[in-house]
Amino acid sequence: MLQLLKKLGPGLIFAGAAIGVSHLVQATKAGASYGLGLLWAMLLVTLFKYPSFLFGAKYPAITKQNLLQGYHKLGKWIIPLYSLLNLATMFTIQTCVTIVTASIASGILGIQLDLKIWSIIIIIISALILCVGKFSVLDNLIKVVVISLSITTVIAVIFAFFKSDQSLNFQQSFPSGLTEITFLIAFMGWMPGPLDISIWQSLWTQEKIKNNKQLNKKTILFDFNIGYIGTLIIGVCFLLMGALIMFNSGTEFSPKGSVFANQFLDLYGNTLGNFARFFIGIAALTCMFSTTITTLDASPRAMEESLKLLNMGNKYNYIIWIIILSLGTAYILFFQISEMGLLVKVATVISFLTAPIYACLNHLVIFNKNIPKTEQPHKVLKTWSILGILFLLGFSVWYLTVI
Repeated sequence: MLQLLKKLGPGLIFAGAAIGVSHLVQATKAGASYGLGLLWAMLLVTLFKYPSFLFGAKYPAITKQNLLQGYHKLGKWIIPLYSLLNLATMFTIQTCVTIVTASIASGILGIQLDLKIWSIIIIIISALILCVGKFSVLDNLIKVVVISLSITTVIAVIFAFFKSDQSLNFQQSFPSGLTEITFLIAFMGWMPGPLDISIWQSLWTQEKIKNNKQLNKKTILFDFNIGYIGTLIIGVCFLLMGALIMFNSGTEFSPKGSVFANQFLDLYGNTLGNFARFFIGIAALTCMFSTTITTLDASPRAMEESLKLLNMGNKYNYIIWIIILSLGTAYILFFQISEMGLLVKVATVISFLTAPIYACLNHLVIFNKNIPKTEQPHKVLKTWSILGILFLLGFSVWYLTVI
């Protein structure tokens, strides 16, 4: 068991990055507003995104290279464009996940500090962990965090199931009206995560292979599937908690993620007691901390690799980009927080509109002529991938018609 746990890593890091605002806030809100009515959306989008995310693990398992290296072979223009997209979103995403984490930490620990100060503390702790320990510490730390998250989340759901007076209704619903459709699009767009996480997955897998020469393709894909299935299970858990605790509660929920998270914790504690609140609090905190530290690692890692491919890299790029991302997050927190809503909308729109592009690129990379036919995915997965691209393309076109 311990030997298997040592081999696991990138798949769990993927889960740590994916399970964040999309699960704690969006999935819980979906349960609060629609009960289990949007379960179909969660299952459908997780199904259609699977091949694109899988290729993020499969490509380095086959080639020992990451997806950015694969993109570079498809066209020299792709990496500069990706770098610009990454720069346009990484500061906003980091600020968003950090302030939600800070809000939960403040509520759970009872230490009343300004959320900006809490956020800076969390960023400094995360940055120090990454700069000192780099991938090996992240690899080991995230195993503890994700396992703790899984256990506490399941316990919290059990509490909710047995102590809530709310009955579950499995009738599915389709939102109507601009506000409801916009929520559905946001819910599906970041569930189980934005598709650019597949690039991060490939970078983490490549790094894991470097640190463990005996790692084989079977173990790498098993690791990914464990992480991917885990994101779905945790997503269903938060959907259930929203449905059991918040659905028809009469509470008006805040559109701000940080405020909503504390509303959820308070309502959970008031309904089921402080003991139950403890478990959901730990689940929420580990959920958001895992996202904060993995995003702080991933964007700098991606920028470092991009600059290397553009012949602009040096051995300190990773640490330099962590510092830049930390300082940029601090700047938004102190000077641009009033524009946070607009910044998040811009980041979300970019994530939505680039999803089919990343899906296409991942498909082209894995089925490239440089990959031996014997190593390429089978016909069923190829068809599945094409259907996923069409689904995401239709999803993006629909989004544009709504806004």
